[in-house]
Amino acid sequence: METIKNGRAWVYEDDVDTDVIIPARYLNTTDPQELAEHCMEDIDESFVKNVKQGDIIIAGNNFGCGSSREHAPIAIKASGVSVVIAKSFARIFFRNAINIGLPILENSDIAHETDSGDEIEVNLDTGEIKNLTKNKIYKTNPFPKSIQELVSVGGLINYTRKKLGIK
Repeated sequence: METIKNGRAWVYEDDVDTDVIIPARYLNTTDPQELAEHCMEDIDESFVKNVKQGDIIIAGNNFGCGSSREHAPIAIKASGVSVVIAKSFARIFFRNAINIGLPILENSDIAHETDSGDEIEVNLDTGEIKNLTKNKIYKTNPFPKSIQELVSVGGLINYTRKKLGIK
């Protein structure tokens, strides 16, 4: 797994719910690319047009609250976002993100000290997060190696296949 992630920050407030991550009107598909075309459009119309591979979402408390749809982390990952960092995550979003291989980290300070467009570097092995624009460093607890492996192979299904020797 590439353990260093670099990208521009997309900063959001508290309580970003799954209905604004991927609105319910698009839940008639499970195609990741189609979901990515509508990711965050109800909260930030510029996101879909301007997000780049490797960009990083940074948010406040309770990111991913609302319904339990796994479409939300799938849309984020398919849009090119490499990591989501928030003060806290809704429990079901947290589990869904891990299950589909989307790295997520918790940090209580970065959301209030980062502006959209800041360059961010994340080391998933050490839990070190750097805001390169503002020359600030943050720490978080990295996931255990087994969870890092699960994320690196693309999620729970691929992880299970690998463990069972199924291609």
